Amino acid sequence: MSKGPDSPIKNLIILHLTVFIWGFTGILGALISVNAVQMVWYRVLIAAITLFMYFKLSKTSLRVTKKQFLQFFFIGSIVAAHWILFFHSIKVSTVSVTLVCLSSITLFTAILEPLIRKQRIRTTDIAVGLIIISGIYLIFKFESQYTTGIIFGLLAALTASLFSSINATLVQKSNPIIIGFYEISGAFFWITLYRLADGTLVTECFNLSVSDWLYLAFLGTVCTALAYVAAVSVMRTLSAFRVALITNLEPVYGILLAFIFFGKREAMSTGFYLGATLILAAVFLYPVYKKYKKHEQ
Repeated sequence: MSKGPDSPIKNLIILHLTVFIWGFTGILGALISVNAVQMVWYRVLIAAITLFMYFKLSKTSLRVTKKQFLQFFFIGSIVAAHWILFFHSIKVSTVSVTLVCLSSITLFTAILEPLIRKQRIRTTDIAVGLIIISGIYLIFKFESQYTTGIIFGLLAALTASLFSSINATLVQKSNPIIIGFYEISGAFFWITLYRLADGTLVTECFNLSVSDWLYLAFLGTVCTALAYVAAVSVMRTLSAFRVALITNLEPVYGILLAFIFFGKREAMSTGFYLGATLILAAVFLYPVYKKYKKHEQ
């Protein structure tokens, strides 16, 4: 495997660091006092400004074709929906429940990526997805009080899988930082329209607590601008499905961090941990199986 400047090994390391940062976003989602829509609006505003400043300081051109601009901007609406669904899931359930539900990205990507790339759907990918569904079923069964949070968590996974699969094709022809900037700016645009329509933006007074501003600043810069661009860039050498598999480490990091930050508040039933173990076992064993089958051929 190549170890060059854009090698799979380097991108795997970058992706793992990115996923760890994402694991921390769940903690921030629980700590920040505003609702999910407000939180994402502030998040993408800060992230867009951060990326714009980077372009100005580095004197990087933001020029794209009209077709690319429209593609990136409309994908931004899917990105916005994903983050709103994700944070709302945390607000109505727990960090642990939301992050485990996010593991279903693997199942959705196993179906969506081949459809978008016009490839054959692999039966092994679907098998892994079905194991993940079994784990989610256990969580539904034993954590029924969090049904709403689970549904929103699954919808967050679906939208994440959709924009990841699309980005896997776009990143082959465009600069990932420019893709990230326009998609995040697009997310800001669509959420702003929504908030103007429901009247909440007109009454926004920006009088957040100091801790909320600090958390939002970290969320918008490190967890969004930096992490989002990094995640898009690794798709030059890693498939959307492989990215989705590694992204499933997010629940591991997030649940551990949740226990550190929130303690007993994040404690779940035995059924939850059985379901989570089943999901994570499928995620970790799948690459081993793929490697074994490759050696057999």
